[in-house]
Amino acid sequence: MNKKFILNLLIAFSFIALSFAYFVEFVLGHEPCNLCKIERIPYIGTIILIAFLIFTKKWEKSILIIVLLLFIFGAVTSIYHIGIEQGIFNESLLCELGINTNIQNTDELLKSLNKTPISCKDVTFKIFGLSLATFNAVLSILISYILLMLVLKKLKKQIKKL
Repeated sequence: MNKKFILNLLIAFSFIALSFAYFVEFVLGHEPCNLCKIERIPYIGTIILIAFLIFTKKWEKSILIIVLLLFIFGAVTSIYHIGIEQGIFNESLLCELGINTNIQNTDELLKSLNKTPISCKDVTFKIFGLSLATFNAVLSILISYILLMLVLKKLKKQIKKL
């Protein structure tokens, strides 16, 4: 496949993945947990970095490596999230972020009690019986592999020039 086609496909796929996540959140009303929000980072980074690469044609190898690392991070985070959902791991402090510990009066206490953070172990939305974290893990691993092949191809070309 053509490298430019793959880069455009990554941007399109990242846009679709984010659009779907926001659709599930805002239209269908499924509140994401903190890990779900963190798992969006590779897609946002991909859109920004690859768009920059396409328009400037600078720092191609560095940008591809950064995007590869973002998706490896996404895969690891998703696998960890699946482990929490399956009861393999305990929820970390990351899952409890957003709890306001600077409460000044009883009104603020009541508001904070009503707004409990979404648990990372509770799956509120599934497709074919699988959580979105599961889909994200598979897709992040696949995208990481594709990016790794692009980076290795780029490195082989540089080595041949020497």
